[in-house]
Amino acid sequence: MTIHHHPSDALLLDYASGALGEAWSLAVATHLAFCPSCRAMVGQLESIGAGMLDSVDLAPLSDKTFEAVMSRLETGTIEPALPAPLAPVKPSANGLPQPLRRYAENARGEIAWQRLGLGASQCLLSTGDVGVTARLLRIPAGKPVPEHTHGGLELTLVLSGAFSDQLGRYQAGDFQEADEGLEHQPHAESGADCICLAVTDAPLRFKSLAARIAQPFLGI
Repeated sequence: MTIHHHPSDALLLDYASGALGEAWSLAVATHLAFCPSCRAMVGQLESIGAGMLDSVDLAPLSDKTFEAVMSRLETGTIEPALPAPLAPVKPSANGLPQPLRRYAENARGEIAWQRLGLGASQCLLSTGDVGVTARLLRIPAGKPVPEHTHGGLELTLVLSGAFSDQLGRYQAGDFQEADEGLEHQPHAESGADCICLAVTDAPLRFKSLAARIAQPFLGI
């Protein structure tokens, strides 16, 4: 599997430092189950963070902390002893890796899909984050999502199938970060439904009147 789209360095640093909420962490952790290079990066960040805590007195983080950590990684001024990278666990019958499986599957290993219309489905995931929604989305093969912008941040991780939009093609393991500046219309490729994990902190802003009318009932 070749992964072309990864979480930003800033997002990986927030994950490694424990600064992300549960839903955002779920998206990053599930990507790590697919991506050995990001697992290695998180291992380095965790190792650097532990070394910095051991060597300095605790103090409030400055605005330059992120730049300092990334600079040390890029210049090779330190070579942290890396822990063994986490090995991805074999996916379930639904193709879901850990840690997503325990959020999305019931005791019988089933996903409770809810119809959204036009063949699309969702499964809402319960997390402890207030004001943040995590869901599985299943887009029918060959079909588009209604064109939309974003009221906040949206993280999308492809679990199976693939979609394309203005930013490129995304297949299993690929990760997209979208904000208010992106207007797009993801289109699932033919041949297989596209199943994604999506995390948002604000409703989508659909351009279609029909989608806007249905939105309150669908919770998207």
